[in-house]
Amino acid sequence: VSICRKRLSARRKHTLKSCMLVVATNLLEAEATSKTEEREKFLAGKCPPLELPYSKEELLELCKKLHEQVDASEEERYSIEFKLDMVLNEVKDLNIKIVDLRGKFKRPHLKKVRMSADAMLKALLGSKHTVNMDLRANLKQVKKEVKEEDKQLRDVGDWRKNIEDKSDRKKMFDS
Repeated sequence: VSICRKRLSARRKHTLKSCMLVVATNLLEAEATSKTEEREKFLAGKCPPLELPYSKEELLELCKKLHEQVDASEEERYSIEFKLDMVLNEVKDLNIKIVDLRGKFKRPHLKKVRMSADAMLKALLGSKHTVNMDLRANLKQVKKEVKEEDKQLRDVGDWRKNIEDKSDRKKMFDS
């Protein structure tokens, strides 16, 4: 059974996209308002509303109390940062171990070396190598037939010895 799907028209695609954008903007706005509400609840729990006293002694007590709260929050922030650094270092170490276990490393660029087949076999097999890779040694030897014309050309020898023969030829051409 074949299922045929019709393509959407451009108008239909446009309306679907606009509906999706409207829904997405509504979701983003709802998420932003929920985050601001959470932030306000958290700050209300951590920082109660400040009531300023009118006397000097009460102000000093309030300042001391605020200093203690700042010190406590700084200690908490420091301990959280220290824990975060420890976790990040542990993650780095684990990543290094993973890379080592996978065996991924940079392969060095090897230089090209020209080697004959005999030399390569000797390098691989060592002294056990007895096979000779000289392919010319196994070829049949064929005797060449020497033509008579080639023989005469080779036997001409030094030109100074045959000056008289050449002078006769010159006389033939002159006449």
